[in-house]
Amino acid sequence: MGDVSPDSALARRFGTFGPGACLAFPLSDVVNPSAIHVGRDTLIGKYATLSVGYGPTQEVLPERGLVVGERCVLGARITITAHESIAIGDDVWFGQDVFISDASHGYTDPEVPVGLQFGAHQPVSIGSGSWIGHGAMILPGTTIGRNVVVAAGSVVRGDVPDHAVVGGVPAKLIRRLDADGSWARVRSDAPTLTS
Repeated sequence: MGDVSPDSALARRFGTFGPGACLAFPLSDVVNPSAIHVGRDTLIGKYATLSVGYGPTQEVLPERGLVVGERCVLGARITITAHESIAIGDDVWFGQDVFISDASHGYTDPEVPVGLQFGAHQPVSIGSGSWIGHGAMILPGTTIGRNVVVAAGSVVRGDVPDHAVVGGVPAKLIRRLDADGSWARVRSDAPTLTS
């Protein structure tokens, strides 16, 4: 009864809320839904937080601050905070308690509280067909390729190639699909991802 469906009042406030999409009840928070676009047949779990901008009174927003593709599954208690651009492809599945943001705090003046020092906005992109495990954190400036697995509890920042498995804190490349179609394990002392 409390789910947000395409014909509900809240869904009509979104930039796009595709046919068959559902935002489960109870909600945590939806901030500036006019800049949020949800694709067809996408399921967003309960207690989700979807936010664009710095708050509901922000007058100028990116038109497509948060874009979620078709047939995605966003797990319970997901938190996505977009300030400029977070783009999620089609058929991306998320575990529970995933956090994604395209902005962080700066720390250039040691006399000013960190929470008052805004950092640069760095777009985030997650490629179609990827799986983001339970409790993962996707940090500003991250680009995740197509059909990627991000292990549970990982903290990802940087570029992840298509057809890869990454994990850890910070995340490292664990496996990748070679040109011949076989999976290659990456050395355990491989460097962390680059940004």
